[in-house]
Amino acid sequence: MRRFSISDRLRRRGQGYAGKVRRLVRSVRETDAHPDDRWATSLLTPAEARVYLGMDARDREHACRVTRHLLRGHPQAGAELVAAALLHDSGKSVRPYRVWERVLIGLVPQRLAALLPPVGALGVRAAHPELGAQLLAHAGGRPRVAQLVARHHASVGDPEAALLHHYDELE
Repeated sequence: MRRFSISDRLRRRGQGYAGKVRRLVRSVRETDAHPDDRWATSLLTPAEARVYLGMDARDREHACRVTRHLLRGHPQAGAELVAAALLHDSGKSVRPYRVWERVLIGLVPQRLAALLPPVGALGVRAAHPELGAQLLAHAGGRPRVAQLVARHHASVGDPEAALLHHYDELE
């Protein structure tokens, strides 16, 4: 595994926070989100498309941006990785967020959310990778897609999950 210098790590962290701020500004109203659902569902199986369409429009828009960035950097990405990029936040759909929750939860790093009590919106934030994988398995999605969704915040030993996490953090 490649080791990053302190300056590289700080730059990446800063890019990640800048992406979170941009997403936060766009996340206030669901009606302001304009996901490319036709394009996205063309890349998914029918079962996965049902899970995708059950997501909040703001999360679908974010998923489309993550996927487009992934494809720009890795045009040969496999179909399952592309599907996982579109579905990586599907676990958040198990509980609608209020605007103030969406704002506050978006500011809590995933590592910290996983350490806090798993209740309400924070609990969904912490468990969303596993919840998304369960939704996909229940819907009949591809097992590797569900696995990548489950691992996108804990990607040790899985290069594709690490790639997904990288692009998610940038967006």
